Amino acid sequence: QAQLVESGGGLVQPGGSLSVSCAASGFTFSIYAMNWYRQAPGKERELVAAISTGGTTKYADSVKGRFTISRDNAKNTVYLQMNSLKPEDTAVYFCNAVRSLIKVNYWGQGTQVTVSS
Repeated sequence: QAQLVESGGGLVQPGGSLSVSCAASGFTFSIYAMNWYRQAPGKERELVAAISTGGTTKYADSVKGRFTISRDNAKNTVYLQMNSLKPEDTAVYFCNAVRSLIKVNYWGQGTQVTVSS
């Protein structure tokens, strides 16, 4: 019953902001590291942001300073705040949960983010 459901995607103009969310259920959210990946058509899926169980964050160089990942364990939700969006940020954004100890890796279905004027 493990499930990740992304929401909040949509169309935004270059320079604009958007926040996407990922609601988790069916597993113990607080002990999983959470990641946001994105994938554009014909391109490989890439890691854009990660947050550990302890709250340590890391970002791809392409989004550093513009995106912020956060988590709310009480709500079983991870967020990605995206600012100063660029057309090259256009992609399907996927939520990913990882627990390395038992080799568990869950994925959401993704939410489309389109940056265009």
